[in-house]
Amino acid sequence: MADADRPQIYLITPPAFDLAPFAERLKSVLDAHDIACIRLTLAAKDEDALARAADGLREVAHARDVAIVVENHVLLADRHGLDGVHLTDTRKNIRKLREEMGADAIIGAYCGTTRHDGMNAAEAGADYVAFGPIGASSLGDGQSVDFEIFEWWSAMIEVPVVAEGALTVELVETFGPVTDFFGIGTEIWAAEDASAALKALLQPLG
Repeated sequence: MADADRPQIYLITPPAFDLAPFAERLKSVLDAHDIACIRLTLAAKDEDALARAADGLREVAHARDVAIVVENHVLLADRHGLDGVHLTDTRKNIRKLREEMGADAIIGAYCGTTRHDGMNAAEAGADYVAFGPIGASSLGDGQSVDFEIFEWWSAMIEVPVVAEGALTVELVETFGPVTDFFGIGTEIWAAEDASAALKALLQPLG
């Protein structure tokens, strides 16, 4: 696949991690691969833990000129110098959020398996739309995204699209021509060597 057509890589953190060792793992991946963006998806409700994670991973990302967004926590993004927010609820008012966060902030929207939600988010001003899961997953209602949604989106819509969720080497090969980004997280963090796992997963992209 030509570099111009090669999907970019969007890393998704685990929902729980020890900051210091995970920051080192993240550094090793960023230093070995060309990564476009990181999404902080920490499930913790503790504000101090979230703040420490935001500060620690922002330093790692920005030292390597990689953008970092946080899932849903708009105030956290603003207070801790993150590049934007990733919304998992597309009913949030993206237009209003754009006014509050400014033109330079990244606002992404996860739209599950629904093209309609994706179109609404794109029209409201989202910088990217994510669909997933791509592969078989026990999360949610067990549905996966139809290939045709990505095929249609890549032909008709200019807003970048992210393919994520239960990715395999075979799915990377299949969806590579019709997505702008691959959102990759649990597929590599469970491995002892996350960087090697990412390289193996991306092998079809050349």
